[in-house]
Amino acid sequence: MSAAPRVLLGVAGGIAAYKACELLRRFTESGHSVRVLPTASALEFIGAATFEALSGQPVHTGVFADVPSVPHVKLGQEADLVVVAPATADLLARAAHGRADDLLTAALLTARCPVLFAPAMHTEMWEHPATRANVALLRARGAVVLDPASGRLTGKDTGPGRLPDPAEIAELARLLLERPTALPRDLAGRRIVVSAGGTREALDPVRFLGNRSSGRQGYALARVAAQRGATVTLVAAHTADLGDPAAVEVLRVGSALQLRDAMHVAAKGADAIVMTAAVADFRPTSLVDHKIKKSGSEDPPPLALTQNPDVLVELVAAREPGQVIVGFAAETGDDSGDALHHGRAKLARKGCDLLVVNAVGEGTAFEVADNAGWLLGADGSETELPTGSKALLASRVWDSVAARL
Repeated sequence: MSAAPRVLLGVAGGIAAYKACELLRRFTESGHSVRVLPTASALEFIGAATFEALSGQPVHTGVFADVPSVPHVKLGQEADLVVVAPATADLLARAAHGRADDLLTAALLTARCPVLFAPAMHTEMWEHPATRANVALLRARGAVVLDPASGRLTGKDTGPGRLPDPAEIAELARLLLERPTALPRDLAGRRIVVSAGGTREALDPVRFLGNRSSGRQGYALARVAAQRGATVTLVAAHTADLGDPAAVEVLRVGSALQLRDAMHVAAKGADAIVMTAAVADFRPTSLVDHKIKKSGSEDPPPLALTQNPDVLVELVAAREPGQVIVGFAAETGDDSGDALHHGRAKLARKGCDLLVVNAVGEGTAFEVADNAGWLLGADGSETELPTGSKALLASRVWDSVAARL
């Protein structure tokens, strides 16, 4: 792959076309070389000058512009990734049936790199048998067609068919550049539960005990699982400002006890459970109903704590036949051993099928975009997870889960 990945950004003619500008900005700021290929109808929503200014590349829709360079063949041949966002019902139909009546569809026929379609249309169009058949055909040929988000569409309509957030599309696009085989539909028909974020244990109406977990790894696991075909429930404690993953049911909780209750309910009938949430080990024995005030130079009264239940151990004890359970362990080394040593001991104590061990420290694991570690199996397997996006780590975890299902 070239030093600057070459991305073709196709833009079809739908109201969500304006979001392609945000996606384009994310690609260019990440160091990608981006050529925008809009359809003629897309230019009814966003002018060519906007795409040219943001990409620094010329914009054409037809195959008769710059004929000597043969762009309708060359662009697809040289691309490292093609992303079409939004992909309308019309664009999906033309791509599925091999049409080449504009520059974008011609480039799709010559591309031999990963191709990602991010659909956006009204619910009735997304659910129509013709669209379903076209999506299935594209997926069967190796293209990645994302499941859309649910939410407000045009007018007062709501439902599935909303374009996934540009940040989510950019994350999955990066994943395909890192690992083109990361998004097979091998979890279709499976029900999966993922926990994410850090719990907060209230001290008084203002203060709480918390931790540094941003929830990014759990959200990446939920996002990748959904786009591999699973029905996903995400139990989200406190997280950074993260948008809900497309095609994922999100349940919000605050404390460790709330997360515990939600996980036990959601785990019933699930095929796989992944505990990435950073659950507080302790909580205050009592909640003060008013803000604890300073009292001159006197120290505050001692803080009495009690232990929270171990949610992962409980889920393992209550597991249903065939369930695959994955835990996460944020570890540091000490005089008795390194992070991996402590991870092996934790796997034995927890009794789960797989344990992801992250060595934590300043600038690693928490509150950052990338992650690394080891994937330990109860069968004695150990796999190093090299540094990459959190979506990449998620894809490797789901490989192991799918193999065990």
